[in-house]
Amino acid sequence: MIIVHGGAGKIAPERQATLRASVRAAAAAGHDLLARGASAVDAVVAATRVLEDDPALNAGTGSALTRDGTVETDAALMDGATQRVGAVAAVPDLGNAIALARAVLDAGEHVLLAGPAAWTFARTAGLAPAPPGALVTDRARARLAEHLAPHARERDGGTVGAVARDQLGRFAAATSTGGIVGKRPGRVGDSPLAGAGTWADARIAISATGDGEAIIRVALAHDLAMRVRFGEPLIDAIAASLGDLATITGGSAGLIAIDATGPRFLQLSETMPVAWTDAAGVIHDSLGARLST
Repeated sequence: MIIVHGGAGKIAPERQATLRASVRAAAAAGHDLLARGASAVDAVVAATRVLEDDPALNAGTGSALTRDGTVETDAALMDGATQRVGAVAAVPDLGNAIALARAVLDAGEHVLLAGPAAWTFARTAGLAPAPPGALVTDRARARLAEHLAPHARERDGGTVGAVARDQLGRFAAATSTGGIVGKRPGRVGDSPLAGAGTWADARIAISATGDGEAIIRVALAHDLAMRVRFGEPLIDAIAASLGDLATITGGSAGLIAIDATGPRFLQLSETMPVAWTDAAGVIHDSLGARLST
């Protein structure tokens, strides 16, 4: 089974069908691998790459721009069977951050590489920077202009991610993002931080989206994992973790997670496009289930 998300936030009605199609395509890519016996790690990487390549989403192509008008991306990949992590943060002009995170995980030397220096390692893994400006879309430019203008409107969507359980019962989680609109260059959010925006262990896999600073403050993904470890049903645990985040930080977030009972999702924001497969392999999609606090 796999479940993917396209970011929590406020999504304009005219974009909703597009984003539902985006997450369905990503879920299909991951499911096709799982159905052929691939690992959960392979499945979440494949699904996340589909999301990164979609200019409608805030990861890879179409990433939110820094206040300097540049792209810096973050990603993390966590293998629940080993609790090994590969992550990258604030890497400029990186179109498939999850591919570099996978390379970091496979190399096994470090957990997190950050900034322009990460390209030294990336090139050894066969990755190269996108040409300057190639990841920047007209929509991203417009969002930055809106953010910098007086009375800026609420951000509409963010981070992407995928979590899966494979045929051997192994879990994995992947999260990738362009960050927040108008961020300072060098800002690192929750997505590449194990236990904040991404988590997987022998029982569960989690990917978060939303207010990255708030997610970091409460170690949202790890908090959820601990609730499940101590016996709380998954959907109740998600609601409790999100409720605590709102109470403690005043921030907003959404979560997708999968455990032995299947995939679950919930968000504090108005929408969070998600798609998932059921036990029969049928793909479903939704704009999310909102939690009121």
